[in-house]
Amino acid sequence: MPLSAEQASAAFIQRTGLTASRLGIFWLEFDPASGNNLLKKATEDGPQSVTPPGFGIRSQVNGYGGGALCGGPDHLFAVEAFGQQIHRIDPDNGVTDAMTNAPDTSFGGLVWDDCRQRVLAVRESSGQQQLVAIRENSKILPLHDSEDFYSAPTLSASGRRMAWVCWSLPDMPWVRSVLWTAEIDEDGVLVRARCWPTAIAGSVQQPVFDCEELQVLSDHGGWWQPWQVSFVEGEAIWICLDETPADHASAPWQLGERHHCPLGRGGWARARYQSGVGELWLSLAADSPLSRVATDYTDFRHLEVFGGKLFCVARSATRLDSVLELTLESGHVRTLAGGEKPFTDAPVVAPEIFRIPPSQHVREEVTGFLYPPIDGASDGTFPPLILIAHGGPTSTAWPVLNPQVQFWCHHGFAVAEVNYRGSAGFGRDFRQALAGNWGRADVEDMERAADHLVAIGRADAHRLFIQGRSSGGYTALMVMTHSQRFRAGASLFGVSDPARLREVTHRFESGYLDWLLGSPTEFPGRWQRRTPVLQAHRIRGPMIFFQGGQDQVVVPEQTRAMVRVLEQQGQAVELWWFEDEGHGFRQRHNQIALLENLLAFYQRNSQKCDDGGRRFR
Repeated sequence: MPLSAEQASAAFIQRTGLTASRLGIFWLEFDPASGNNLLKKATEDGPQSVTPPGFGIRSQVNGYGGGALCGGPDHLFAVEAFGQQIHRIDPDNGVTDAMTNAPDTSFGGLVWDDCRQRVLAVRESSGQQQLVAIRENSKILPLHDSEDFYSAPTLSASGRRMAWVCWSLPDMPWVRSVLWTAEIDEDGVLVRARCWPTAIAGSVQQPVFDCEELQVLSDHGGWWQPWQVSFVEGEAIWICLDETPADHASAPWQLGERHHCPLGRGGWARARYQSGVGELWLSLAADSPLSRVATDYTDFRHLEVFGGKLFCVARSATRLDSVLELTLESGHVRTLAGGEKPFTDAPVVAPEIFRIPPSQHVREEVTGFLYPPIDGASDGTFPPLILIAHGGPTSTAWPVLNPQVQFWCHHGFAVAEVNYRGSAGFGRDFRQALAGNWGRADVEDMERAADHLVAIGRADAHRLFIQGRSSGGYTALMVMTHSQRFRAGASLFGVSDPARLREVTHRFESGYLDWLLGSPTEFPGRWQRRTPVLQAHRIRGPMIFFQGGQDQVVVPEQTRAMVRVLEQQGQAVELWWFEDEGHGFRQRHNQIALLENLLAFYQRNSQKCDDGGRRFR
């Protein structure tokens, strides 16, 4: 029996937000049944739940959150999903009590300040952000508030120094951001705070102290590489610690990411991304050789060292997220939680990397991951192909388990996820290639991927489909307006009117669309040409749309307007409406309905066409 939508939805379990301290090893785990991130703890008897199912943990700072959990000496501290307040959690019995009571406020990027017995956090309220400290008596002390945006802070071993990252509108943090440092006086107040710009404008992220030595990831050299930053007579000296031409982090959509950490004695642990595949590298001391570890995994997050062991959340292509413990001296890797087979009796398709070489018009190599169908056709024909445009668009398609991709493979479809120009993880130039080129570069690369996979015999030229979520939905829609290669397309809460989105988008992304498309006053023709709802008359294939009624990012009217125009043009169009969902479907029964209806759509439209291939250009 093919994999069911119920099975695929039940396997959507993600683990994140790991923290390691003398309290133990804790992490957040997504529960498909409730749609909440639940707090889990590693024990000798296996993972145990700490908080009740109704207590979800999630930050909403910048709309994407991150850093919603940290550990103190006796309690954990977490951002409760509904009220966005910081709660104190007893790790033994899961009892919670609110530590803050700040209406219309979100907290994120939580860090424990052991010297002063307080929580450091990014506070977002009334369209402004600031660094704050929250004491056990719930008093909130503002620390710094002159900049537009703040990332999670970090403290030196002595507790007398702090570092963080800021960025200013209209930039996104992966375009331009700046390192800040300050000293902390006896009253816990920041003094001598100042910024340290890189010699060439770049994006910095994830500062961390090795005792009193500051390290940070910066891409001003072309890649997110680790740099040591020292200070001499009021000047910052930047020294690159690893010149490998590879990104050592992903795009910082969330607070509190940790892709590198010091191990002491000059040693370190770092994630490194090569062609979209994550690797974990260690050096146990300054003069120790490098070694790659945990080679069965393809993505690594939340690296943290405690008690001579490295802990992280690792992802692979064939198993659910794993919480790993790596003993530094022996190199032994142990799975504390996760790593389960996603399906009881169904096989898992592993991805194959494919590369689209540069051409006369495109100088960059573009890569992606192909998932062939479980059972190939016995008559020698090529399978139908679903191309997926990832969201962001400054994000990445990682070769990690995606139960929905497995669902399509079990129903006879090949699936290809494409890291088009503008994706993160391939260096600054590749990422910046989307500036002013959204709706063009990504569209070209999706078309090139389709042509390439057809040319090498991995897909049927007459049964090509394209789908995407959010900004990926925009790319899918633009592809359908631009090309007749694809038999049909699917937009999952996708952007169809960038100008309307620009009017209502949240503060974090308020300058993003102008970076992606250029200023609408300076380039009105470009905006008109790259607005799907204004180009809908060019679509010649069937379309299906999925939309949440509570979506605050892609407001529901965008999808309604797109469907209305297609109906007026006499195009085949379906709309599936989920009134109780927002931007991204979190409820399991809605995820099941989405998969079942999308499968029926693809199956109806994947019958052998008899038009002599007119749909392929």
